[in-house]
Amino acid sequence: MKRTKQLIDYLGREYEKKTVKSRLMFKRATKVMVRGGSHSLRLWKPYPFFPVSAHGSTVTDLDGQTYLDYWQGHYANLLGHNPEVIRQEMEPYLAAGSLHTGFESSVQIELAERILASLGQPGLKIRFTTSGTLASTYAVMLAMGYTGRHYVLKIGGGWHGSTPYLLKGVKFHPGRGFNQVDSAGLPPEFARHIIITRFNDPDHLEKTFKKYGSKLAAFILEPFIGVGGFLFCSPEYLRLARKLADDYGVVLIFDEVISGFRFCPSGLQRLYGVKPDLSLFGKLIGGGEAVAAVVGRARIMENCERAGVSGLRVNFEGGTFSAHEEYMRAGLAMLGYLSSHEKEIYPRIGQLATSLRQGIERAFAAEGLKVVCTGGGHIAVNGSSFFMVNFPEKDNISYSYPEDIWDPARSDVFLREEALKLALLINGVHVVHGGGCLSTAHTEEDLEKTIEAYQQAARIFKKFW
Repeated sequence: MKRTKQLIDYLGREYEKKTVKSRLMFKRATKVMVRGGSHSLRLWKPYPFFPVSAHGSTVTDLDGQTYLDYWQGHYANLLGHNPEVIRQEMEPYLAAGSLHTGFESSVQIELAERILASLGQPGLKIRFTTSGTLASTYAVMLAMGYTGRHYVLKIGGGWHGSTPYLLKGVKFHPGRGFNQVDSAGLPPEFARHIIITRFNDPDHLEKTFKKYGSKLAAFILEPFIGVGGFLFCSPEYLRLARKLADDYGVVLIFDEVISGFRFCPSGLQRLYGVKPDLSLFGKLIGGGEAVAAVVGRARIMENCERAGVSGLRVNFEGGTFSAHEEYMRAGLAMLGYLSSHEKEIYPRIGQLATSLRQGIERAFAAEGLKVVCTGGGHIAVNGSSFFMVNFPEKDNISYSYPEDIWDPARSDVFLREEALKLALLINGVHVVHGGGCLSTAHTEEDLEKTIEAYQQAARIFKKFW
């Protein structure tokens, strides 16, 4: 019998022994903030540790505990925490004063030019904002304004930020799958206007377009689905999505907030050879600062300033801190470095991640436990720096769909999301959803320590499981 309570109690006690100062800081936080913070994923049980420094592959907390970090700024820090290349670019500017002015900057033009050039597609325009949530919100608004339609299609298990236009089909609900609204506070019509299709399922996609195609403003998807399990779309699926969008007059949106510049110094769409109508970018394009963007065909993007079919323009203003010069400089430094070091960066982190995924699976197998790591490369992608550790409830789970990742009948979600988190923390490793991503700062020695931490976690699980 699974002794869930005993396991989590043991892990909690061990964690609290190492993080006394963080526990006190969290107690202080709960007095003034809801649940003690501002982002639910950072607020794990019993409480998060509080960093005082971060450099390269590691983070050090208030108690002096150092962790190998695979969260890396919500996957934004491909060069590791606080990278030298970004600091060197930013320090002269910061010394001269970088407070927000609220004016346009020539650096914004440079970053826009670099992003558009990387996509190799003429006739594109870009507008910046400050988060992936805002980018996805504006993209859906642009699609609706351009088409005059008000339905949007998305993948079950896909996450596009907390935009009300897409807060359905994110979380798995036993008995209903992904076909349910995921937030209170939304008008009922929002739920009716969000249509869910199955990841990488061409038959279901064709049937969905046949039923709803004439009503759809947009089909939004991640070529590499993030929270849904670090899984790649097949080239055939993306080509079908492009064809169906064309056939029905639907705006095809690729959410590349995670995948953009992560697998090559461009969007993942370059590797697939499939061109969307709109693309969302974030994370890496800001070099660690708050930058996101919507990129797309000029005739759609220009609805920001030109009245569409409704007679109104799309009110895409980006936000007070959109295109802040400091952020633009950091983004330029990041993308410039990735472009000039492409041949050494991407193969190396891909190879390291392959070794890590294989090492984790071997570590658990050595203790008589089976895990399956997702996040590996794909026919269209030579290597991937992502990994997610899953605990199959059955021997024949293939881990091809988000349902395999999140259905508790197929995978032990508790072990991955709660128990593994604490078991790794007490052994000096920080992950989210059982894994994360590598940065260029991670070394082979780091991987050896990480694999050993996973094996220590497996040994703890054996005692209670």
